[in-house]
Amino acid sequence: MRRATFRTLTLVVAGLLVAVAAVYQWGYSAYRAPGPAAADVTVVLPKGASLDAIARRLAEAGAIVRPAVFAWGARIEGKARHLKAGEYRVPAGASMREVVALVVEGRTVVRKLTVPEGLTAIEIVELVRATDGLAGALDRVPEEGALLPETYHFAFGDERAQLIERMRRAMTQLLAELWPERQTGLPFRNERDAVVLASIVERETPLEAERARVAAVLINRLNRGMPLQADPTVIYTVSGGRGSLARPLTRADLEVESPFNTYRAKGLPPGPIANPGRASIAAVLRPAATDELYFVADGSGGHAFARTLAEHQKNVARWRKLNAEAGK
Repeated sequence: MRRATFRTLTLVVAGLLVAVAAVYQWGYSAYRAPGPAAADVTVVLPKGASLDAIARRLAEAGAIVRPAVFAWGARIEGKARHLKAGEYRVPAGASMREVVALVVEGRTVVRKLTVPEGLTAIEIVELVRATDGLAGALDRVPEEGALLPETYHFAFGDERAQLIERMRRAMTQLLAELWPERQTGLPFRNERDAVVLASIVERETPLEAERARVAAVLINRLNRGMPLQADPTVIYTVSGGRGSLARPLTRADLEVESPFNTYRAKGLPPGPIANPGRASIAAVLRPAATDELYFVADGSGGHAFARTLAEHQKNVARWRKLNAEAGK
């Protein structure tokens, strides 16, 4: 009797072991099997989410099929406590094991924001506020000219204020790099003066090849005590710091009383009119070698330069004729 009972228990235990082994083998196979996604899947895993919540979110996004197997596999491998929050792009066909590795390693999606050169501080703040994936509010507009335009990478959930601070630090670092390499004899008391003129150069020409020449013209005018007569400074004034107008400048605009109106005020404006990029800052610190004093648009996107007023007036007449022929 006892032998029969022992045999029965042995068979039951053996059956259970076989069943457990079969379940384990099935689960492990499912954990390692290719996933259901036919294309890459992007999913955001929030901070503080539990393992089960992460598994459910991945399943809802279509990255995995069996949340329970995902959670089981993460626990079996000792990785359940090491999953990181963030935005992930799960490759098509990725197994649950591969997804766990992806999230444990924190290989989040890298987003980017390109800040064009020459935007005003108001425009940059508006751009950052409208950028999807960033978090937090921007309560104030930074000082004009303090932010460096370039491409910035960020992760989902990064703070907007932190991104603005990165732009500020990048400008500080760039000035520390370029200022010591400046030419001698420049009409700048400090780095800020250079940024002021660079912001005007930035708004005067979109052509990198022209910037050192435009900078030279403006510096020549400053050195001779001539007003800069730069249209972008007037636009900055009458647009309330937005840097652009939906209409052409008028004679009345050129008469506006403002220290930023370089048709009326000599010398540099009291501050930048935009946020200049590296090329414009480098241009004002190492301007072209020329004695030109004037430039005007040439109709091709660039400018015609002149040394004398008479030559400049001919260029202006040519520009006006081109406008007239274009019906402007």
